[in-house]
Amino acid sequence: MFNHNIRAIVPQIAMSAGTVIACSCKEILMGKQSNLGPIDPQVRGVPAQGVIREFKRAIREIKNDPHRMAVWQAIIGKYHPTFVGQCSNAIRWSNDFVREQLTKVMFAGEANASNKSARIAKELADYRKHKTHGKHIHTDECKKIGLRIFEIEGDQKLQDLVLTVHHCYMHALMNTGAFKIIENHTGANLIKQQIMTAVPVGAMPIQPRPELTEPTT
Repeated sequence: MFNHNIRAIVPQIAMSAGTVIACSCKEILMGKQSNLGPIDPQVRGVPAQGVIREFKRAIREIKNDPHRMAVWQAIIGKYHPTFVGQCSNAIRWSNDFVREQLTKVMFAGEANASNKSARIAKELADYRKHKTHGKHIHTDECKKIGLRIFEIEGDQKLQDLVLTVHHCYMHALMNTGAFKIIENHTGANLIKQQIMTAVPVGAMPIQPRPELTEPTT
């Protein structure tokens, strides 16, 4: 839609899928307080790479000592059919997608774009290094691994505008029923809200009298 001419602004955090979106842009604007996160996929609420590593460990331990089968059976037995395969596919899809986006957008036209993109995708997906899906990857580390980062502190006017918009949205999200706001430069917007029911402070729900809820004969 934008012919790859789009930037991601991360005033605070962009984790998981947010990192994938940021890696699909030409440039990522970040501040000293900004962080991205790992892109290792989660399947049914558990880390896909953790499942694969655990499964391989089980095979290795059982092969060396068949008596370990009883221990691992209680764990592996909870996996539903095709679960391990789904985890492998999710890992492959996540890595391939980020690598392709970096090659086509952020590093488009560069001679070593493919190799650089593959290295960055691998770094962001390194479950063994990050240890948790919630790990914060700071601006300095993002620059170190090779992402194209523009630090907003280098433009004080831009920094003030970015943080002003960010604080306004955070205030709206924390004090209204809105949980997603999409808005463009013309003011057109889409706001998803959770319906909130006001309850007076100190009010207690009225319970029906037992005799009114019992069947009569």
